[in-house]
Amino acid sequence: MKHIAILGSTGSIGTQALDVIAANPDKYNVTVLAAYHNEQLLQEQIEYFKPQLAVLIDKQAADRLAASYRGPTQIVTGEEGLLEAAVFHQTDTVLTSLVGFAGLKPTIAAIKAKKNIALANKETLVAAGQLVMALAKDYNVSVYPVDSEHSAIFQCLQGENNKHIGRIILTASGGPFRGRTAKELAHVTVEDCLKHPNWSMGRKITIDSATLANKGLEVIEAKWLFGVAYDQIDVCVHPQSIIHSMVEFIDGSVMAQLGMPDMRLPIQYALSYPERIPSKFPRLDLTALSALTFTEPDTGNFPALKLAYTAGNKGGTMPCVFNAANEVAVYAFLQGKIGFLDIAQIISYTMEIHSLVTTPDLEQIYAADTWARQCALQAVSDLGRKA
Repeated sequence: MKHIAILGSTGSIGTQALDVIAANPDKYNVTVLAAYHNEQLLQEQIEYFKPQLAVLIDKQAADRLAASYRGPTQIVTGEEGLLEAAVFHQTDTVLTSLVGFAGLKPTIAAIKAKKNIALANKETLVAAGQLVMALAKDYNVSVYPVDSEHSAIFQCLQGENNKHIGRIILTASGGPFRGRTAKELAHVTVEDCLKHPNWSMGRKITIDSATLANKGLEVIEAKWLFGVAYDQIDVCVHPQSIIHSMVEFIDGSVMAQLGMPDMRLPIQYALSYPERIPSKFPRLDLTALSALTFTEPDTGNFPALKLAYTAGNKGGTMPCVFNAANEVAVYAFLQGKIGFLDIAQIISYTMEIHSLVTTPDLEQIYAADTWARQCALQAVSDLGRKA
């Protein structure tokens, strides 16, 4: 029996993780649930899974939940409550599926409390990968990837020596706009972006998929998870999303992990590792596939991926700045304040004027995040005035 805390339980990854747990009550026990402000769904989750602790970061939502809920689960709120959730004494594995930079602090707290991490919050490693992975080593904590691409690589490397990696090949669906020109992309709407052809994800990550920023974040995450150089990480567009990623070894052999585009499989693998357990997920029928195709990513019309490589290669605080500027720009786009193509322009501008700190400590990482958000917000405001 594994005792699981889910940080971000009402989001896409959190709800799918609870599907996995509900299907395997003899394997998993939910000790903690944490969410931002969806008190109605969180209350339903509390009543079904009966955790010992629940967190709503938004205080007003937490007050409403506390007023309506009559049960044994303790309700706490705010960042203090989130950190309490991350270190809860009866938890052994923390699934971090909060969106964005907000996942960094509780992930670090969980590591210091010697909790194993099932990592769905890629921004944690993008912003502070070197520090986080060093902490995990110091505290003898395992970090299991939840992203389908990194789970695929992790599975391909079972029984292998990481020194034998020639390159990692991350696959990308290409999002909803694969093949479109910059002229066509200038007029796409939020609704257009949210129509992902293969995956069911939250709004922010779906926009990231459309810009290819998500694949850029995954490149940086892969560097820290698997200890490879950036020139050992390639991206190819695979519209069918059947091969979730590949590893090419130094002898030229390529190993791939295949499956249906269903996030519950990598979630279950991260929670059950090193065991594999049965599931009722849809099975892949190879005879039903007409083709598996692969092309180079279009970094001319989708420059966010190239910007991520630039940020990763510069290192230091630059990946944190890339992430922060992207978060601000994506939310501005979702609010109708900027256009789709402005997202990458804001990232590029923020990176260009950033004063790089090459070997930052955690305080400098937080400072870089704050600075980049202010810079990106100003760029959003400037674009609004021009419009």
